[in-house]
Amino acid sequence: MEPQVSHDRAVQFRAPESSLGDLDAEVAAKLIATAADVALIVDPDGTIHDVALGPESANLESVRSWVGRPWIETVTVESRAKVETLLSDAQHHAPPRWREVNHALAGDGSLPIRYAVLQVGRDGRIVAIGRDLSVLATAQQRLVGYQQSMEREYTRLRHAETRYRLLFQISSEAVLIVEANTGNVVDVNPAATELLGSGGKRITGKPVAEVFAPKSRQDIEALLATARAVGKSQQIEATLSSAARPISVSATLFRQEKAVHLLVRLATVAGPESGTESLETEGRVIRVMENLPDGFVVTDLNRRILTTNSAFMEMAQLASEEQAIGEPLERWLGRPGVDSQVLGKSLRDHGSVSNYATVLHSELGSTDEVEVSAVAVENGEEPCMGFVIRSVGRRVATSFRPAEELPQSVEQLTELVGRVPLKDLVRDTTDIIERLCVEAALKLTGDNRASAAQMLGLSRQSLYAKLRRYGIGEESQAG
Repeated sequence: MEPQVSHDRAVQFRAPESSLGDLDAEVAAKLIATAADVALIVDPDGTIHDVALGPESANLESVRSWVGRPWIETVTVESRAKVETLLSDAQHHAPPRWREVNHALAGDGSLPIRYAVLQVGRDGRIVAIGRDLSVLATAQQRLVGYQQSMEREYTRLRHAETRYRLLFQISSEAVLIVEANTGNVVDVNPAATELLGSGGKRITGKPVAEVFAPKSRQDIEALLATARAVGKSQQIEATLSSAARPISVSATLFRQEKAVHLLVRLATVAGPESGTESLETEGRVIRVMENLPDGFVVTDLNRRILTTNSAFMEMAQLASEEQAIGEPLERWLGRPGVDSQVLGKSLRDHGSVSNYATVLHSELGSTDEVEVSAVAVENGEEPCMGFVIRSVGRRVATSFRPAEELPQSVEQLTELVGRVPLKDLVRDTTDIIERLCVEAALKLTGDNRASAAQMLGLSRQSLYAKLRRYGIGEESQAG
């Protein structure tokens, strides 16, 4: 006869009396310890009488310290009701049911164990067989961590794609995204659609060579092959199939989601009339830069000066522009060994710098506080950098005089780096922290100076001395 399976009871042996024979206590203890990660022998009053650990539970040695303690006191507050239920079920001979219990560990940690209990023997003792869930809990925590990391990465990529799409759409430069392997157009921005005319909307999914006139297609294929091989190509002139005018074409290789694409840039080639207009525009720009009240300097990519305006020569106290041409900009601008590296790295990484605070040294030895805004132009015929240098010495002197009073914030302290000795900065930093602590203590005590002194661990005389030193409370006393 087959045993009946019940949802409330485990499947029993057919004949345990004959199958197990005379099973003594030592063998039973070995069986329980082998089958469980943790096994507890609990007295009828709920006190842990003995503990056994499974063969793979060496990391649970701290469990042995539970012997002699009430089981309910070894668990967290929210698990105590579960322990009471387990003990009650065992004493009433209810079918064993597994329950998860969290044991409190030293510090803020906890040990999750899943228990089933059974009353054994005539003395009413209870055996609690436990399975360690800490490995599972750790795996679940890691899974949650991985999911959160994936969600953050997905959000970051989605934001990056949004920025890319926005730049792609609003760019005034005509751009085609071409699949490198097939040469088919994947995407076209509005500027390219306008340049290509009526054929711009229909080119997506077709070979990019079809955009150009038959006489230019061989040159375009060679340009794409060069970009695939070395990563970028030189500019060439080609003719569109939709217009007779020549355009400038270049290509750059990039990877996106394991796929290789080409970014093909199209630009109109200036004719004779547009060249005259360009020269007139360039002349106006030069006149504006020459008459700027702020210093203006153009350098090569190594920051050697190519041209300057009158305002810079006045700031640097130079007699003529020839004194500056060919010289490194760092000869006059920046703190030695600091600002040139920072400005160079920022321009290489971001292409521009805005309102960078530094100093300018003149030929005659004077120093002026300045702000620098700069931009790197690397795509022109002659790559260069432009620097606009604005004097802020008067503004700094008016708003902040470090020799006369203490800095009021960390931001003001950082402005002094390179202009004030380090030991003075350290002293002023200590004074700022001390003043802030005194102000906080007065605020917390409702301006009770006796309580504030006690809170700070100072005598009243010391507190009053610091109040006078920092001018705290003078306005209220004057009122």
